[in-house]
Amino acid sequence: MSSLLSPEITTVAAMTERCDRCSAAAKLVVTLTSGGELAFCGHHGNRHHEDIVKVAERIVLEDGYEWAGK
Repeated sequence: MSSLLSPEITTVAAMTERCDRCSAAAKLVVTLTSGGELAFCGHHGNRHHEDIVKVAERIVLEDGYEWAGK
């Protein structure tokens, strides 16, 4: 399933989540259009940015993080 609209993108001052891929500190949290959430560190968020925007309903970025999908 892919989103026809761009996901809503917001920022927060700090995150407490850990990356679901490698357990590093999360820099973005994605709410999926199919339900559920995934957290990504800066490296994995940028590496998978094209796929993230295809399945995201909402994306929350940590303030100061330069995300490739923005």
